[in-house]
Amino acid sequence: MTNRRSILQAAAALAALAACAPTAAQTATTPLVIGESFTLASTVLGENRRINVYNAPASRDGTPLPVLYMPDGGLEEDFLHIAGLLQIAIASGTMRPFMLVGIENTQRRRDLTGPSTDPEDRKIAPVIGGSDAFRRFIANELMPAVRTRYRTTGETAIIGESLAGLFVVETLFVAPEMFDTYIAVDPSLWWNREGLLAKGIAQLRTASRAGKMLFVGASGEPGMPALAGRLKQVVDRASAPGLRFELAAFPEETHRTIYHPAALRALRTLFRNPPERPRSQ
Repeated sequence: MTNRRSILQAAAALAALAACAPTAAQTATTPLVIGESFTLASTVLGENRRINVYNAPASRDGTPLPVLYMPDGGLEEDFLHIAGLLQIAIASGTMRPFMLVGIENTQRRRDLTGPSTDPEDRKIAPVIGGSDAFRRFIANELMPAVRTRYRTTGETAIIGESLAGLFVVETLFVAPEMFDTYIAVDPSLWWNREGLLAKGIAQLRTASRAGKMLFVGASGEPGMPALAGRLKQVVDRASAPGLRFELAAFPEETHRTIYHPAALRALRTLFRNPPERPRSQ
């Protein structure tokens, strides 16, 4: 009798465990996909670069899209963050559909900085001052690859924060033809003892920037409002015909927190959906 009772108790326990155990269907998972990646072999940089792409839903019917390029575009960097902002802004109708092309870093401080004579700047990385080569990589290798792989319009933009913001501003100064819209969040304009600002007026007067837009978001981090203010003075004094400039202050944000609110405002204001036209009766 005891043995029978033990057997029945064991059977009941096994049945209970079986009932609680997840089935194969319950444990199966599928990839969570928001975009795609490809590797581009760069002759300019002498290395392979991983490129991450978010395509707005509008592209699924073959509609060409404008392209927003982004340094710091790795999956462990800012790609998912900015892709999420695009996704919700496009879905809610607060911005036009865009494709996001994120450039994953290999040597960030090399690619995003120009040369510097400041000993303190030279301490931040073994190699600095590679922004010109990085620009050539984007213009001569990445952009043609994107145009070949995807249906795109001729409209382009670039967004970056901190050193990437410095790269954005520098690109507008030295190669304005590359993009239509430049978005710089808390740009590191202190680099090379503010050397970019010192040359800014002369550089802005060298070529037409008609139709170009520069949006700068500045946090309340010590020193940032002053740097942004000096950039505004440079733009104002240069009187570059056709260049539109917007400085947005976020005094309640720090350098660590500004990217989200500044990027959201930039996307909504610069790429706003056109208002719907009234239907004819």
